[in-house]
Amino acid sequence: MQAITATELARQTRQVLDTVARQGQTVIIERNHVPVARIVPPEPTMTAAQALAGLPVALTLLQAQAWLADSRTDLDDSVRDPWA
Repeated sequence: MQAITATELARQTRQVLDTVARQGQTVIIERNHVPVARIVPPEPTMTAAQALAGLPVALTLLQAQAWLADSRTDLDDSVRDPWA
C-alpha cells in the first residue's frame, strides 16, 4: 500500500486514480502523518457469460417442469388493473 498526503492527492488526483485503476493498488491518504482515508480498487465484476459458465447447458425435462411450476407459484392468470 502506498501512502500519500492529502496535498499530494489534491495535486496528483489523476495519477493516483490511474495507479489504483491500473495496478489495483490501494492508496492511503494521510493528513499530519495520520491516515484519514483509503482509495481502493473496485471489486472485480463478472460478465453474464462468466456468471452463466458454470450452469448446465440445458435442463432436463423434469428440471424444466419443476422450474416452470416454481416460477408460477403465487401467480394467477387473471388480468388486473394496475391503476386500481
